[in-house]
Amino acid sequence: MVVPLKMLIIPRSFYERDTACVARELLDKVLVCRSRDGLTSGKIVEVEAYYGRGDPASRASRKRTMFNEIMWGRGGKAFIYMVHAQWLFNVTTEQEGRPGAVLIRALEPLDGVELMRRRRGIVNERGLTSGPGKLTQALGITRRHHGLDLTDPKGELMILEGKCGPVKIASSHRIGVSADLKRKLRFYIRGNPYVSR
Repeated sequence: MVVPLKMLIIPRSFYERDTACVARELLDKVLVCRSRDGLTSGKIVEVEAYYGRGDPASRASRKRTMFNEIMWGRGGKAFIYMVHAQWLFNVTTEQEGRPGAVLIRALEPLDGVELMRRRRGIVNERGLTSGPGKLTQALGITRRHHGLDLTDPKGELMILEGKCGPVKIASSHRIGVSADLKRKLRFYIRGNPYVSR
């Protein structure tokens, strides 16, 4: 599949809403990364929502810092940081001044699968993007993408409308956090084989 890039990019107004709502509605959308090596893309199949103060698992739970400053900015920006030697890709949400972000946890590969295989050093397609560190490696997303505007149609990173068909969404508590909220803030497409294990 080749992702058509005309008139499909998600506008900023989509991101500048409640974080959990944005997270759920990002499912089935398409993340695209353009690089000198080629274009890669994948359907978003798993996400986690993070708020600010009062959310113990959030990067913005305590105070505003140089590290998490982007979470207080406009929705629709790339927020990228490293955990366990892996880059993680997040999308900022909410109105300016109110922190929020959605971690993209897993993708179903679409374009550039061979390039993804080379970057990841594996053949098995189901293992290419089934985790937050795997998908950034497969798409070539690094710290240099931090702060990019995902609503820019000429940008390296963007999120496009998907098929817009009905999907069955399941939820759970977030994965790998030491303290979590009572709300279930992990959302995924039920039955999709690319959801992280």
